Amino acid sequence: MRSKIWLIGMVSVLALGLVLASSFTVLAQTEWKMALGDAAGGTQWALGERFAKLVDAYTGGEIKLALFPNGQLGSEQETVQNCRLGTLDFSVAAINNITPFSPTVGLFTLPYLILSVDEAVTLTQGPIGEELVQNTIKSAGVRILGWSYSGFRRLSNSKRPITRPADLKGLTIRVPKNAIMIACYQAWGVSPTPMAWDEVFTALQQKVLDGQDTPLITQYVMKFYEVQKYITKIRYVFLLEPLVISEQLFQRQSPEVQQILLRAGREAQEYCRQFLILYEDSIEKELTGKGLKILDPADGEKEWIDKATKAVWPKFYKSIGGKAKVEAALKAIGRKFPF
Repeated sequence: MRSKIWLIGMVSVLALGLVLASSFTVLAQTEWKMALGDAAGGTQWALGERFAKLVDAYTGGEIKLALFPNGQLGSEQETVQNCRLGTLDFSVAAINNITPFSPTVGLFTLPYLILSVDEAVTLTQGPIGEELVQNTIKSAGVRILGWSYSGFRRLSNSKRPITRPADLKGLTIRVPKNAIMIACYQAWGVSPTPMAWDEVFTALQQKVLDGQDTPLITQYVMKFYEVQKYITKIRYVFLLEPLVISEQLFQRQSPEVQQILLRAGREAQEYCRQFLILYEDSIEKELTGKGLKILDPADGEKEWIDKATKAVWPKFYKSIGGKAKVEAALKAIGRKFPF
């Protein structure tokens, strides 16, 4: 199935690459580094690897990217910071790890704002997404070239089945170091444990943590099935993991190279969207085959949604640019304000 995705548009990529390469000149071959927080095989890798292949093709092999998965170059926040400083070229990181540097992108971490892949695409690729890209350039010093569509953050744990917020009582649940996501779990009646992503597997293995939440594909490639027993299919955050480039590096490039990077980013994010759609269902079956019990939240997730939206959204209107931004996002995806 991966080969089918890879072949999508590959003929046109190669053809365009030959055209561009015929007029593309650099003094010497260049290699850039890209950091990824997740292991190879997931949506971060799909976005980063595709982007690297496109850039290679479009520059006739004159610009290459080396990918460093599994946090080899530091935590996701550290790699975003290093891109900001100009000491690292690229990073693929969860949106919550960009929020500390550019608070308005926190809009996309509001619980239950995004309820489908299509809504995620509409928001990221429309005027709201473009505004957040520009905000991130100004406030964070990094430029979003493409979005990884990684799926909903599903809750996993090693203790017991969870279908209602009350079932979380007494469990130690990891969340990213993100105020919005911390507030969400607090609204559900628990005090979560903020922790950097690169520390999570070990903490689960050593029973320091009982649970965490990440998309199914991420849980699979990170082998969380070795340390977790249950997954609850909540949809509180649709995980977006942008590919960012150091704005300093971007501005040093010729207009020709800049256009190649922008085009490669757009095409890589479409590839990533297809990757998610094709693989997510099969990954769920793989996890079930590994012995995990996968449960749906009770009552269509109503209690989870009500507690999270009513308690969390109003607290963060100011940081994400105002209540009007939320209203505009909901209007763009054809939904009404929930309360």
